[in-house]
Amino acid sequence: MSIVKTEYEHIAIGEDGMPVIAGTMMKVIELVTEKIAYGWSPEELHLQHPYLTLGQIHSALAYYWDHEGELNQDIEHRLEQVEGTRRALKPSPLIARLKSKGLL
Repeated sequence: MSIVKTEYEHIAIGEDGMPVIAGTMMKVIELVTEKIAYGWSPEELHLQHPYLTLGQIHSALAYYWDHEGELNQDIEHRLEQVEGTRRALKPSPLIARLKSKGLL
């Protein structure tokens, strides 16, 4: 696996071009989406991911803020892909039953 160092102490760019927290499999975008979705502070992110140091978390967030436009586009693209997949699938039998009973 080829990794490229960055200006950020704890951030590397993987072979796929995605920024990751060095020494882990955690992508910066995964940590950022948790922060956005749940409003978690760095301390809460640390509680949820105790294998990450606060330094790693702050470095990932700094990377995000410095590349916010690019990473937000990636997040939006991922959400569009998920929505497209969701629309292409039939509702599950459970969802269909709940809707027929007026529970959804």
